[in-house]
Amino acid sequence: MQGLMMDMPLLVSDLIRQADRHHGVTSIVSRTVEGGRHEYNYRAAHARARRLANALARLGVRAPDRVGTLAWNGYRHFELYYAVAGSGAVIHTINPRLFPEQIAYIANHAEDRALFFDLSFVALVEKLAPQLPGVKHYVLMSDRAHRPPNCSIPNLLCYEDLLEAESDDYVWPRLDERSACGLCYTSGTTGNPKGVLYAHRSTVLHAYGSSLPDALNLSARDVVAPAVAMFHVNAWGLPYSCALTGAKLVLPGAALDGKSLYELFEAEGVTVSAGVPTIWLGLLQHLKANRLRLSSFKRVVIGGSACPPAMIRSFEEEYGVQVLHAWGMTEMSPLGSVCTFRAKHLALDREERYAVQNKQGRTIFGVDMRIVGGDGKTLPHDGNAFGDLHVRGPWVTNGYFKGEGGDPLRSDESGAQWFPTGDVATIDADGYMQITDRSKDVIKSGGEWISSIELENIAVAHPAIAEAAAIGIAHPKWDERPIVVAVKKPGAEVSREDLLGFLEGRIAKWWMPDDVVFVAELPHTATGKISKLTLREQLKDYRLPAETGAARK
Repeated sequence: MQGLMMDMPLLVSDLIRQADRHHGVTSIVSRTVEGGRHEYNYRAAHARARRLANALARLGVRAPDRVGTLAWNGYRHFELYYAVAGSGAVIHTINPRLFPEQIAYIANHAEDRALFFDLSFVALVEKLAPQLPGVKHYVLMSDRAHRPPNCSIPNLLCYEDLLEAESDDYVWPRLDERSACGLCYTSGTTGNPKGVLYAHRSTVLHAYGSSLPDALNLSARDVVAPAVAMFHVNAWGLPYSCALTGAKLVLPGAALDGKSLYELFEAEGVTVSAGVPTIWLGLLQHLKANRLRLSSFKRVVIGGSACPPAMIRSFEEEYGVQVLHAWGMTEMSPLGSVCTFRAKHLALDREERYAVQNKQGRTIFGVDMRIVGGDGKTLPHDGNAFGDLHVRGPWVTNGYFKGEGGDPLRSDESGAQWFPTGDVATIDADGYMQITDRSKDVIKSGGEWISSIELENIAVAHPAIAEAAAIGIAHPKWDERPIVVAVKKPGAEVSREDLLGFLEGRIAKWWMPDDVVFVAELPHTATGKISKLTLREQLKDYRLPAETGAARK
């Protein structure tokens, strides 16, 4: 017997329709690429998205054509999210920080039919256009007044011209909820990037799950400013979850430095933001250097890479901002877990609560996780065993676009299939997961594993250290030994001996790094994470000091 419930598909277009009907006057504010501030509301955004859907149809874009974007966080990009997916096509957000060769590969692999791009990327698109035979339409996301003279991009169209020629009389089609709506590519640190193809159903479920109180806790009372780029896993789903909840949306454009974010947060009354640790390092440095306070900012979501404990303390103790330590990946739409407290944790003292917050937290409903040993068998959730982290759920991929990389899934003892994340983790009895490393970054010394993340977290707790990375260096006896590569804070002084002394007593003796290398800056990936692949290449000629490792074992 089946229940007597209406059978209604979960569609992206319903999110913007919900926002229009019930939160129509709520603002969407953008810092524009052209300069200045743009403000309208969900009702106006919905109307413009419908006009854009008519324009796409006139250009011949049909389901399931892919529409590429090279754009910052702005209102036109927001409209594209809904117009493209809502009409049945697939929105393909491309990271403009990648090398041009990678962008060309991604656009061609996705078979993008149209490419929409911000004014910032005119020169890039001029360079790319001869390499993109499948792209039939190039659209500058601006008005005719800002169209650059002598532009070599073929048949260049202007976004505002397209919308001006269309009516907002458009009815969103009732699609199969399992049809594709979005395409994001992994960063491709090993081999070519691979595409993750999201569905309407998975995207709407992710918006529901991420908005829950023990997740990002979003509501119509919030003012949300995504400091994570809309080309990075759909700004972690915030353009969808804000429409679902009716939160005011503040889009910062290309300006993500500490000063720009502070000014935007204060001007717009931002209560919630999300981004990678490097973004928040810049904000904290600006606040401290100028002795500033945050008047409205209440919650910061930190993910993309492990949040240093010192950053959690700084936000909470100095500025009264709650840190939501989160974890996920492109293959998960991306949210997998968020660290929020259970009732029993509220009675703990401050240090014990920080020990909880250093973990990546509990899964939200819709995601299940396990850890497995080298034999592929599931390990206990006891907080001690650590192994390869596997996940499954309705917004977790079951394979890559066009079958790249083969079948990534792994089966457990019951035959259920799981996606291997590439992370090494522990899970405790309360379900709190903590990443101890990427599987490819674990330092293996004398048959034992050393967590590079834990070394990094302790190193950046030193008051003179701004950023740190721990990597393994080949050793003739111990296979590998760890070193710390560190960046000093501006004007700060710290020696190799000072930092090693700071680590002493905080880690096992045999974990003690064999050296400290100070550099002006650490290399980062296109999504803001420290690139250990690049760092290892930069240090390929480095040699450990003569006496290393053995005395510490």
